[in-house]
Amino acid sequence: MNKFKPLMLGMAMSLLPFVTQAQNEPTVLEVNLNEKTADISPDMWGLFFEDINFAADGGLYAEMIKNYSFEFENPMMGWRRVEDQGAKGYVFNRNHDAEGANDKYLRMQRLNSEGNFGMHNEGFRGMAVKEGLQYTLTFIAKVAKGENLKVTAKFLDKEELIGKGSVSGFTDEWAEYEIVVTADKTLDGVNFQFLLEGEGELDVDMISMFPEDTWKGRKRGLRKDLVQLLADMNPGFLRFPGGCIVEGFDLENRYQWKKTIGEMEDREVMKNRWNIEFAHRTTPDYYQSFGIGFFEYFQLSEDIGAEPLPILSCGLACQFNTGEQVPIGALDQYVNDALDLIEFANGPVDSKWGAKRAEMGHPEPFDLKYIGVGNENWGPQYIERAKVFEKAIQAAYPEITIVSTSGPFPDGREFEYLWGELKKMDAELVDEHYYRPPSWFRENARRYDDYDRNGPKVFAGEYAAHSTTVSEDFKRNNWEAALSEAAFMTGLERNADIVRLASYAPLFAHVDGWQWNPDMIWFDNLRSYGTTNYHVQKLFSTNPGTAVVSITADGKSLAGEGSLYASATIDESTNELIFKVVNTSPEAKKITIELDGKYKGNGEGSLLEMANDDLEAYNSLDNPMAVSPKTKAFEVTKKTIELELKGQSVNVGKVKLDK
Repeated sequence: MNKFKPLMLGMAMSLLPFVTQAQNEPTVLEVNLNEKTADISPDMWGLFFEDINFAADGGLYAEMIKNYSFEFENPMMGWRRVEDQGAKGYVFNRNHDAEGANDKYLRMQRLNSEGNFGMHNEGFRGMAVKEGLQYTLTFIAKVAKGENLKVTAKFLDKEELIGKGSVSGFTDEWAEYEIVVTADKTLDGVNFQFLLEGEGELDVDMISMFPEDTWKGRKRGLRKDLVQLLADMNPGFLRFPGGCIVEGFDLENRYQWKKTIGEMEDREVMKNRWNIEFAHRTTPDYYQSFGIGFFEYFQLSEDIGAEPLPILSCGLACQFNTGEQVPIGALDQYVNDALDLIEFANGPVDSKWGAKRAEMGHPEPFDLKYIGVGNENWGPQYIERAKVFEKAIQAAYPEITIVSTSGPFPDGREFEYLWGELKKMDAELVDEHYYRPPSWFRENARRYDDYDRNGPKVFAGEYAAHSTTVSEDFKRNNWEAALSEAAFMTGLERNADIVRLASYAPLFAHVDGWQWNPDMIWFDNLRSYGTTNYHVQKLFSTNPGTAVVSITADGKSLAGEGSLYASATIDESTNELIFKVVNTSPEAKKITIELDGKYKGNGEGSLLEMANDDLEAYNSLDNPMAVSPKTKAFEVTKKTIELELKGQSVNVGKVKLDK
């Protein structure tokens, strides 16, 4: 995620209709079925995850309690005391005797037995419950003073009780307790209270609550609706954990995978780097519990059928911030972290880190194939560190593909320098990023036509069309942006021999907790939806094919000529032709597709059509499918397809091929 975009200044995109020419005759496209021009990586269309916009805590991770272990810099952030109807008492933060990742706990001191005394937790931009659903509250506790103490958990709609549960039997030794509460109504904005009954003092910690309907019903698992949106895309890979979050604003703040595995009490809570990154969207309550750690990322990848693609720090903090560097001679810890991660993912159960994976419930290897070294780094300092990592990883694990970075921008001095050096290194896969106006995406549909076919392959690791100027606060996921991305993506697909992987970024955003936009999937505490960009990505990722075939007009590929963009593939497993044609003109366009080669006879094909007359159109929580694909049929007559493409449309057609 490149947080500065100086090349975008002054590049505001007008939303006037795209320039078009009157068209009376159909554009004739010829598809050559006899010659494959490139194989398509089975992993090509994937996902990029970064914990930005409350994507993990408060988002994908279904934990409902903010600051559940009192480890924020302000230990009481997210909590406030409940003391009403005559109740009297105090709360204190104290430190555990033993040192560890979980230092603090809360002492609840109740001085009388009247009224309600305890704590309220505000959740993540509020808290929501669903009618009839069970919520499991767990915590550890021990008695400091008193007898017959009881904890009651309540869901309240203002003063109305809509759920309640209790537990007692506490001793003077730390132990875990559980309360299951069923919600009597659906409510976003529930008042959650954790109350102590009986005079005395109770020490509590690790106060955690999850709904029963997590993904696959896993205890302390992931939010089901958000994972389902990912699974529906049939993604080829999942890149994690970022993004700039990998680097940190300094090296102490970098993402360290070994601190994210094991039991929750062993995972050190850390301030999220997006906590203070943007002055206009400060989020002082944004921390990382690492409830989604590297084990959970690997598990999620496996669940949705995606190849895991972890990115690790190369010993350079974010160069937009401190740019702190580990001396080359002191890189061993960072390199060993990379080697240990591969062992954690793929090693046998009798290896050190393979045993840790098995201990967490997954004795089978995760079959890791890719690993990334650095994110958006630049300059000689990156190259010299990348060489150290490459030598060590290739020596120990020659089968692993290493992903290198070309920096934060798609052009310019640093980009050219890095590409030159990476070619000399015979780099395998180079990560390119581009956040640009929609016009850039339309104009760059031929970006990879002239790339060196003998050089490194490309990972289009982060891209998104930004539909407004950087001076505006909110860049909406509108149809103009998604349509332009679709045009660009036909160029990625046509050049699948160069572009091996591609992913939109960022992935998630909470509607009340975002720092960066646009984003592919938006959610609140109850609902979620895929944007126009999500549906475009899904059209490509669920209709990839296995090999590229040429689709041309007058012998040339289409990349903006007549406002049309096109790519075509065949799926050798289903024996289908898949063609994608994007019309960026506001006017309808007639096209004729002539099939040359293996296809015989007449038949019927299916067309997924996504169109809108309004370039400002967008989806929302209240209208999540406002702009989304519609299915229709078309005829194939004498190896010819006649179509009229709507203005401003993305079209994906499928035709069964005769063997």
